[in-house]
Amino acid sequence: MTQHDLDEPVPDPGGGLVRVRLDVQYDGTALSGWAKQPGRRTVQAELEAALATVLRVPVALTVAGRTDAGVHATGQVASLDLPRAVWEQHREKLVRRLRGVLAADIAVPSVTEAHPDFDARFGALARHYVYRLTDAPGGPSPLRRADTVAWPRSLDAGAMTAAAATLLGRHDFAAYCRRREGATTIRTLLALDVARDGDLVTIAASADAFCHSMVRSLVGALLAVGEGRRPAAWPAELLSRTERADDVTVAPAAGLTLVRVDYPPADMLAARAEVTRARRS
Repeated sequence: MTQHDLDEPVPDPGGGLVRVRLDVQYDGTALSGWAKQPGRRTVQAELEAALATVLRVPVALTVAGRTDAGVHATGQVASLDLPRAVWEQHREKLVRRLRGVLAADIAVPSVTEAHPDFDARFGALARHYVYRLTDAPGGPSPLRRADTVAWPRSLDAGAMTAAAATLLGRHDFAAYCRRREGATTIRTLLALDVARDGDLVTIAASADAFCHSMVRSLVGALLAVGEGRRPAAWPAELLSRTERADDVTVAPAAGLTLVRVDYPPADMLAARAEVTRARRS
């Protein structure tokens, strides 16, 4: 069975500890992704340091999805275990105190006590991302420049929609993933929707989970179709490959935002976590 990495421990309910859920938002522009890396500024490192400063105890976070460098989040979820006394002392003012410690590009709008079986990572039913880009000659609005990519060529959203529909369902997405040792590339793509609103093109992707760089690779394949460089059937044809497809360009990180993570009802959390761990064995 796959274990959490050392910087993302398996939560252990009981022992007088309280499971705590954090809803997290960040502008990923100046951040090297979620996971801690030596000498780099990351969401996990910043947030764990801020929590330790406020709570005066060491903390270790479990996260719903490890976003890459430059990727944003409005709906990230993390969890941790705290001694009951520490939680009761800080629960009412923790959000405000974190705001005073964190840099402006990371925010924690909500901190709540969770069910003991809640696991931000393995308990999730689905992750939802949105990719934003514009093919307007003048680029994105200055107010959206951080999360909207300027695309230099016109896009056929209809062709992209047709291509996206062929990718739905459970597949081995090896062609679209940067493989990690011991990790499976089999995923269930629940939705991949392309929409145009004037010069703005959005691609909404939902799956039970995404492997490394999968969303941006899917977007890159759809962009090749939208530009007319590839036929609508091409993205699905790549699913027959067992290694990453070098001819798929990974779309820029700046356009991607994790917008929501879904969880089951409290009485199904433990069962969901068990199923997820088994599937990734």
